Amino acid sequence: MPTMLWWFIGVSCAELALAAALLRTRSQETEGWPSGAEPPPQALALLRGGRRAAVTVALVALHQRGAVAAGRKRTVRANGGPGRTRDPVQLGVHGALHRALALRALALRPEARRAVDALRAELGRAGLLRPPTRLRAARVLLACVPLTVGAGLLAAWAHAGYGGASGTGLGGGPGGVGALLAVTVAPVLVAVALLRLPPATRAARQLLAGLRERHPLPAHRREVTDGRLVQLYVALYGDPALALFLPRFSRDGGLLDRPREPDRNRPPPEPGRGAGHPSA
Repeated sequence: MPTMLWWFIGVSCAELALAAALLRTRSQETEGWPSGAEPPPQALALLRGGRRAAVTVALVALHQRGAVAAGRKRTVRANGGPGRTRDPVQLGVHGALHRALALRALALRPEARRAVDALRAELGRAGLLRPPTRLRAARVLLACVPLTVGAGLLAAWAHAGYGGASGTGLGGGPGGVGALLAVTVAPVLVAVALLRLPPATRAARQLLAGLRERHPLPAHRREVTDGRLVQLYVALYGDPALALFLPRFSRDGGLLDRPREPDRNRPPPEPGRGAGHPSA
C-alpha cells in the first residue's frame, strides 16, 4: 500500500479524533438542571424535537391563557397580551406574532429564535445538548473525512501509474486490496456513525425516557385537568398529545406535523376554557 495513502488516512483519523472531542460533553450526573428540578416543558420539547417543538409548547401555554389563537390558512395569531408569564420563550414567541404566521415562519422570527437559542445555550451548559458551534464544527470535520480518503486514493492511484485498475497497483494483490478497503472504508463508516449522533446527549435521552415512563400519555384528555401537565405531555410526545388535548387549535393553527383531513375524524365539541383547563 503506498506510503502516500497512509498520510491521507492519518489526516482522516485526526479529523475523526478532533470531531469526537468536539462532540464529547461533560457528565451532569452531579449537577443536572441549574434549578435542581427537571427542565421546563419548552426545554424538554427542545431536547426531543428541536426549535419547532419548543415553539409549539410555548404556543400551547399561550393558548391556554387565551394569548394566541388559530388564524386563517393554518396560521397562529396573537389574541391579546401574553398574560402573566416571565418565561423567555413564551414572551419571545408572543412578541414575534406581529401578524398571523405559520409555525415554520414563526420559529424563524428573530424574537423567537433569540429566546430558543438562549434556552439551547442553557441546556448546553447543563450537559443536555451539544453546543451548537462545536456541533457544527464537528460535522464539518466529519464531512471532510470521506473527501480526505477519496483524495488519498486518487493521489495514490495516480502515483502508482493507474495500476489500481487491475487490482495490483494500490493493493498489491487480492490480500492487499482487502487491506486497502479496510483502512479506507473504516474511517468513512465511523464518520457516518458520528454524523448520526443527535444534538441531545445521552443524559438528555435518559431524562426524556424517564419522564415518559413516569408520565405515559393518557387515553383521554379528561384524565388531565392541569394545564402545565398538558404542556409536559406535548413536550414529551408531540403530535399525539396535541391531537389528544388541543385538536382544533393544533389542526387549525398548523401545529401538527402530519395533519389529518379537515373533515375526517372531527373531534366532538370541546368544553370551554377555564382556569387551568387543558382544552383547545
